[in-house]
Amino acid sequence: MEIVFRAVFIFFFLWVVTRAVGRSSLGELSTFQLLLYVTMGDLVQQSVTQQDYSVTSGVLGVSTFALLTVAFGWASWRWRRMRPLVAGVPLVIVKDGEPLMEAMQQERMSLDDLFVQARQQGIRKLGHIDLAVLETDGKVSFFTRDGAEKDGAADPQPSAA
Repeated sequence: MEIVFRAVFIFFFLWVVTRAVGRSSLGELSTFQLLLYVTMGDLVQQSVTQQDYSVTSGVLGVSTFALLTVAFGWASWRWRRMRPLVAGVPLVIVKDGEPLMEAMQQERMSLDDLFVQARQQGIRKLGHIDLAVLETDGKVSFFTRDGAEKDGAADPQPSAA
C-alpha cells in the first residue's frame, strides 16, 4: 500500500512540475530536454518502487532538473548570446538546389534523410529548392524557387474562393 501512496504523491508532484515548466517547454522537446525527462522518469521510478527508500530524493532530483530546465529557458530568453548554446543554431544545408555536403556531414545527415524531408513537403527535385535550413528542432525548412511552388506542399490555409 505504501507504493500506492508514493505513486500518488509523485504523480501530483510531477503534475505540478510540468505545469510550472510551461507549455512551450513541453510542446516541442529538444533532444536535451527529452533526455532530462527520461532521466527524471528513472528518478521517479526509484522513489516509487522503494529502491531508494526515500521519496525526498526523487523529489529533489526532479526539482533540480525542472529548475535547471526553467533556468536554461530563462537564460536563453534573457541573454541573446545564450541561445546558440542552449538551443543551437539553424544550418543551411541546401543552397540553389545543391546540397552542402560538408554542412550535412557536420550534422550527420544523409542525402536520403534530406530527400525524405523534401518529399514530405511535396518537393520532387532538389533543383526546385532555393534554400533548405536544418532548424534547431531537427526539422528542415524548405524555400522553393518561384516556378516550383506549384510542386510544393499545399497551403495549410488556402484562401477562400
